[in-house]
Amino acid sequence: MDWMLFLTFLAATFAAAATGAMFQPGAWYDRLRKPAWTPPPIVFPIAWTTLYLLMSWAAMRVALLPGSGQALAFWSVQIALNTLWTPVFFGLRRMRAAMVVIVALWLAVAATAWAFARLDGWAGAAMLPYLLWVTIASALNWSVWRMNPAEDAALRA
Repeated sequence: MDWMLFLTFLAATFAAAATGAMFQPGAWYDRLRKPAWTPPPIVFPIAWTTLYLLMSWAAMRVALLPGSGQALAFWSVQIALNTLWTPVFFGLRRMRAAMVVIVALWLAVAATAWAFARLDGWAGAAMLPYLLWVTIASALNWSVWRMNPAEDAALRA
């Protein structure tokens, strides 16, 4: 394991984690209608910590391999979109725009998992929990947006 490389990728995830700290759900999100299957708040920091460790480990493994340029470019796109989603949803309160971001994020994570798997099976597999989590988050974004149309529409007016 190349610890410096792992820590470098982990540092890139700190930007995404920082947006979660800066743009917390708060009272606005608490009063929105949400589906019954919405995970409890404690699940989110546990899930994201685990996912950031896995995606950093996977990127470190792939970065050590020849021909990893495109795979790492996909990784860069997904972490940028990951960083963007929270300020759009919680900061700007733009649920529709956040839906666009999270669909792009899902595609970027899927592309990353595929590209990683082509180079290193373990790295590709390590991205699958993240793809599952983004799938759930996408469904949650969609559900909250559809259950609270006036909230999103009020911001566009």
